[in-house]
Amino acid sequence: MAEKETEISRLGEFGLIDRLTADLPKTNASTIRAVGDDAAVLRYPDTDILVTTDLLLEGVHFDFTYMQPKLLGYKAAIVNFSDIYAMNGTPRQITVSLGISKRFTVEHIDQLYEGIRAACEVYGVDIVGGDTSASRQGLVISITCIGDVARDRAVTRSGAKDTDLICVTGDLGAAYMGLQLLEREKAASAGRPDFVPDFAGKEYLVERQLHPQARRDIVEALAKEGITPTAMMDISDGLSSELLHICKASQCGCRIYEERIPIDYQTAIMAEELNMNLVTAALNGGEDYEQLFTVPLTDHDRVAAIPGVRIIGYITKPDLGAAMVTRDGTEIPMQAQGWNAFTEPEK
Repeated sequence: MAEKETEISRLGEFGLIDRLTADLPKTNASTIRAVGDDAAVLRYPDTDILVTTDLLLEGVHFDFTYMQPKLLGYKAAIVNFSDIYAMNGTPRQITVSLGISKRFTVEHIDQLYEGIRAACEVYGVDIVGGDTSASRQGLVISITCIGDVARDRAVTRSGAKDTDLICVTGDLGAAYMGLQLLEREKAASAGRPDFVPDFAGKEYLVERQLHPQARRDIVEALAKEGITPTAMMDISDGLSSELLHICKASQCGCRIYEERIPIDYQTAIMAEELNMNLVTAALNGGEDYEQLFTVPLTDHDRVAAIPGVRIIGYITKPDLGAAMVTRDGTEIPMQAQGWNAFTEPEK
């Protein structure tokens, strides 16, 4: 262990908390009291409250072979912000809970918190509390995000209706291909201390996996155009899984078109290198943190004019089921083959 690194036991739980939460800024008027009491005090007189929690475990959701603590902290916050935006809301506060094993030093956790704080600064979110505990195996991160949305303006998964347009933001499959690239380079580095990973020409894929962004801009653009989605959710587990969630909650079917699924050039090149089906990666890869939403057919021209939004299909009656129409016109039933933490092999 390097001399500059400090064992967490030297600070103790409360010393570590004091260190991590010193001088935390308060950005939102709804944050009355943050860290320092038995509970935070928040005040929302005229809005609806949104609360979401994400749990990230080392060896299941992240690998320190290629995930630096600062990037991990940033991503851990972003995945929560994305859920709030998917409800048409605005993230305001988070609580951060950590399970820390003995192999981590104070400096490691400093870097993790540096990433969390950086994400909060970018998106205007306050850190208002949390907890720490010892962990027997690796690092555990649990973040709860609190947001708000105008009264009765929350968008759920259950509002999609027949003939609604299905829209996605950005492009799909890049984060998954970034993960495949990182795993390939990790395997190649085994037993080779002088190994230098090769990401040339594929930097975008690595960025999408390690440093995702929440689509606040799209929520703001929809509001500016006066468009309220009928259903919405973020794409964390894969387009197919998320779309089937909407169909189930809204009691409807859907048709999406293979040729309309937005895919970046680097994603296509990587899929070819790995001999993987490109559309399958885009449908099932996950971790894109783009937004999937539906709007009435009458909003076609306005939603189509928003940069970064792609119309990929439409909602149908439930008896028609959920399917993707291939380039040759064949309808393939959609299946939920996205990320599932309880079926995926451990890393």
